[in-house]
Amino acid sequence: MGGALSLTLAALAYPSMLGVNTVSSSPDRVIAQTQWGPLTEGDRDFVVKVRAAGLWEYPVGQIGLQKGTTKAVLTASQHLVDGHAALDTTCRKIAPMLNITLPNIASPQQEGFVNTLKADSGKKFDTDFANILRMTHGSIFNTVAKIRSTTKNTLVRALADQANNTVLDHITVMEKTGLVDFDQTLFQQTTPPKLPASDVTPPPPPAGQPEVVLTPPPNATSTPVDIDGIAGGSGGTGAGAATPNPSPTAG
Repeated sequence: MGGALSLTLAALAYPSMLGVNTVSSSPDRVIAQTQWGPLTEGDRDFVVKVRAAGLWEYPVGQIGLQKGTTKAVLTASQHLVDGHAALDTTCRKIAPMLNITLPNIASPQQEGFVNTLKADSGKKFDTDFANILRMTHGSIFNTVAKIRSTTKNTLVRALADQANNTVLDHITVMEKTGLVDFDQTLFQQTTPPKLPASDVTPPPPPAGQPEVVLTPPPNATSTPVDIDGIAGGSGGTGAGAATPNPSPTAG
């Protein structure tokens, strides 16, 4: 392919702004036509959001297994590792099919959550763990619902189904810790801070960097979506990769 087309594909592949908040300028704009249905900015951003969520919540689950002081916090930590490993497998499977570039590290805001919990210990760790994770899962839960109800892309819809089940499970196990301050958490969830785009944007990976893989635990109970089954029965034509929208603008 020519250099100009390669640049266009790169622009389509990685959104300009992503994070906890939806900041796409036109989430309903179709950026590619695929054999699994049209791909919108919102669809693309959602796949990256799910990947970025796992890149910080999976290690937080591992930290929780070491630092948690109650059985409920340890259980919630197990669910984080298990659920996000399965979601990550699905993300990494559908991303190349849709020409979506995935990040290898979370956003600075999300890394800040990790650093906060790394510095905590004892009861404070348990409390911050439950409230931070309840707030962030509550925020993404609304995004999952919107994508699931509006996407026309079969692969994105399958990821949304899996994410819906996983996020609801994680909300539930956080609440079962008995440590969630609902007044504070729901206020933070519905009134997020105004942060620079650079703080809520997971950076694109450097060229040639190996893809980070979130390894499922030995006793995994969550399973990735059967993408092969979906792709094989979706019909349509083409080789399976997204076709760039002929629009002169991209990204």
